[in-house]
Amino acid sequence: MSTKVYIAKDINFCYMKTINFTKFKSLKQLLQTFKTEADCIHFLEEKLWNGNVPTSPYDPTSKVYRRKDGYYRCKNTGKNFSIRKGTFMENSNIPLLDWFIAAYLMTSNKNGVNTTQLRVYLNVTKSTAWFMLQRIRQAFEQKHGEKFCGEVEVDETYVGGKNKNRHRNKKVKHSQGRSTKDKAPVFGILQRDGKVFTKVVKNVGWKVLTSTMLRKIRTNTTIYSDEYTAYQRVFDKAKSFTHEIVVHGKGNYVNGDAHTNNIEGFWNITKDAVCGTYNHVSRKYLQRYCDEVTFRFNNRKVSNGESFCSLFANCRGTNITYKQLIGL
Repeated sequence: MSTKVYIAKDINFCYMKTINFTKFKSLKQLLQTFKTEADCIHFLEEKLWNGNVPTSPYDPTSKVYRRKDGYYRCKNTGKNFSIRKGTFMENSNIPLLDWFIAAYLMTSNKNGVNTTQLRVYLNVTKSTAWFMLQRIRQAFEQKHGEKFCGEVEVDETYVGGKNKNRHRNKKVKHSQGRSTKDKAPVFGILQRDGKVFTKVVKNVGWKVLTSTMLRKIRTNTTIYSDEYTAYQRVFDKAKSFTHEIVVHGKGNYVNGDAHTNNIEGFWNITKDAVCGTYNHVSRKYLQRYCDEVTFRFNNRKVSNGESFCSLFANCRGTNITYKQLIGL
């Protein structure tokens, strides 16, 4: 994936050296590549507008001119806008390079980066670091329209503290197994040698599982699961799938091609990030963290640079205010 050099009519675009992001592997390379705010702007122009003349957010039919200060002017309305408009960086005074560093750390580190770490890296306040990370997670949102096929594994996990790690007076009674009193259930669908989809759900009853699986899995797909009774009821209702089970309760974890080892491995990665890097995640924001881990997993076969590019290619329409964020 490369950044192209281009000239657009009515806009005096500057030239930028072509970058081969397939070999872009380190934070040092990031700092060597994006030395100025202008370098960051030119990169975003390529990712957001694909080398074309930008469209005015105020009047799509209007010509757009580039100002010397890095802003753009809509000719018909006379209004100015920046490359940040409509992205998670909108209305932010934080330098673009700081946003790039934060995004690179989130996409390249296996378990992500937490607020305390980013605060130190960028020398910003803790609240600023937290808000930056939450805004970047807007671009990690999963594509609900994609459907899985071939061989698919399904499983559920529970994210939350363990009673054995709690102080005696903070233990939660009757919270074992699939109880959601102190844990949040997360349902996952993984296509072998492909992508994964995760969704924080209210419960893992058969009705919730059925609606999610019908939306995300194509008919005539082979699905592997454990012996959880809700799955059996799903497949009693949805007969368009082929279903194979491994009975974990009897110590059976692999039966030919039937196993859920891949999705369980993904849950380990998720909990390493959520419970390890982030220490504690509230239910309110858990889906955002699951989206982040899912993004990294789904981009595991590409370079760090390509994953970084993919994030910014998805950042249109990701603007969110602090008030909207805390009101989720």
